[in-house]
Amino acid sequence: MTGGASGIGLGIVERLVADGWKVVAGDINPVTLEQAFASFDAGDVAGVGCDVSVEDDVARLVATAVERFGRLDCMVNNAGISGAFGPIHELDVAHWDFTFAILARGVFLGTKHATRQFLAQGGGGSIVNMCSIAAWDGGTGPQAYSAAKAAVQNLTWSTAAELAAHRIRVNAVAPGSVITPMWMKGRDQSHVDQALALQPVKEPTTSAHVAEAVAFLADPEPAMITGTCVAVDGGISAAGTDLARRLGNNPGALRISGLNMGTSGAKSVVNVLDS
Repeated sequence: MTGGASGIGLGIVERLVADGWKVVAGDINPVTLEQAFASFDAGDVAGVGCDVSVEDDVARLVATAVERFGRLDCMVNNAGISGAFGPIHELDVAHWDFTFAILARGVFLGTKHATRQFLAQGGGGSIVNMCSIAAWDGGTGPQAYSAAKAAVQNLTWSTAAELAAHRIRVNAVAPGSVITPMWMKGRDQSHVDQALALQPVKEPTTSAHVAEAVAFLADPEPAMITGTCVAVDGGISAAGTDLARRLGNNPGALRISGLNMGTSGAKSVVNVLDS
């Protein structure tokens, strides 16, 4: 997997090891890798310095997994950054390109080299890409980040269809506001409270919650699940714009039920519910 030394990635490593997986995790910071994996048994986890925008690094990561543990069964493309930010007319094109290099190119390279290994050894495999709910609408994340994650979503769909005949499943996980060091950078508890105010499930989403979804998709048991994206966001994407609540006309809050006939001319029905 990529991006395994901190935040969501480290949570995924912890969960996969607990489930009995042997994990080779790449990260761009070798010092962070060494510190993060010091508590793991060397027979369970190996760390590899890896810049996911560099093809040779990603190829070496996959090769290391095969050398250490004999084969590859799952590739988790998790490495990420928040990336370029600012008004669109002020964004530096180099910052935009770097954001895509990590978030989109990195997933492409991980998918490419994992697929080569899956085909060479036979028996299929699983690829899990880290997407984001920012891929699905405007304004959830910075422009470059959101656009790159939308690319990840589409790459997940297209490769799932392409590789299904080889029994290679490709799925994605889309976190919402996950309380990690990267998310908290420059933020405080008030930002956590604001995130929870938008989230139907009033409990902070953690890396462990994301890891649950990754572990499920990594396992060979859900054999017919491919080309899907699992939102781990406490219901934010399900609520959508949540205009009924914001505009004050949510029937549940108003304690009414019935049938709205609009401008059809037929009489509408409104029932006032008991408190």
